[in-house]
Amino acid sequence: MKKLSLPLLLTVGAYLAAQGHVLAQTAATVTIKHDEGTATLRKNPQRIVAMDEESLGWLAALGLQSRVVGIGSTYFTPADLNGTRLKPEVLERGFYGRVNLKNPTFVGDWQTPNLETITALKPDLIVRLTWDGNQNYDRLSRVAPVIAYKEGGDGFWQKGVRDLGRLFGREAQAETAIRTAAQTGRNNAQKLNAAGILKRYPKAIVLAPFTGGSNWLYTDVRLVPEVQALGFKNGLSVPKTAGVGTAISDEALLGLGKDTLVILFPPGGRYNGADAFLKTAVGQRLKDQSVLYVPDDFNPYTGPLMSVYHSNKLTSLILDRLR
Repeated sequence: MKKLSLPLLLTVGAYLAAQGHVLAQTAATVTIKHDEGTATLRKNPQRIVAMDEESLGWLAALGLQSRVVGIGSTYFTPADLNGTRLKPEVLERGFYGRVNLKNPTFVGDWQTPNLETITALKPDLIVRLTWDGNQNYDRLSRVAPVIAYKEGGDGFWQKGVRDLGRLFGREAQAETAIRTAAQTGRNNAQKLNAAGILKRYPKAIVLAPFTGGSNWLYTDVRLVPEVQALGFKNGLSVPKTAGVGTAISDEALLGLGKDTLVILFPPGGRYNGADAFLKTAVGQRLKDQSVLYVPDDFNPYTGPLMSVYHSNKLTSLILDRLR
């Protein structure tokens, strides 16, 4: 066999070394196609900014909450903060008390993220929910790679959890979390069926009464998947005017049959208009077929942790109220 000259050997060796470096770099990155674009990231990021409670819940389901250095939210008031830090008592309340955060920095909300604060945190990854007309993706992407998921999308949180599982090498945890949520719904559906609830109320709607008197009918997300998993059929079909539902009139609500369960699921904090709704003529007309499910402080709407939580809490509430 003919021997290669030393210069050629060196050239081949350099080429192979370069190829090996490229392959190693490729193996160390993950490309994720999300609802606002495509991001290529190094695997297993260590410093994460979660721009809302929804994405925080997905990260917590994979055991990654200790890596969250920044949190965005629309829930907080100045009384909840010491500068840019959440007060210790806030971290012990509601959803935050269940996920055991490590004192993250508050970075604003989806409308007004504090880019200076986010930049100073030096994140490796920013995760957020999104929707038509949401802003700041380009600005956030200049700070760190962003992955974002549209709430109205089909199976959106399952995709988000699977993408995060792939990014962090926690695919098995992601699949376990998704399966657990589905199985919880099936188990609770059996309980409701055995108690005769589904025969009495084969249909259901999820209604969000807001402060000020407006009512919002959720159509695809925000408790609706959990309600459907419990065995209820859709009690009112209306066109969607936004990604998650539509405003609903008093006349439409008054037209509901007695076989439709009305699940009042008000927004959290200062937006909760449930008490006022129940005092209206419509609320009084529907009160005997209604259950009021008030979310805990700072609860997200979706995700594997919340699917289990909502399903169990709602099942207990329905059984206690209607059995």
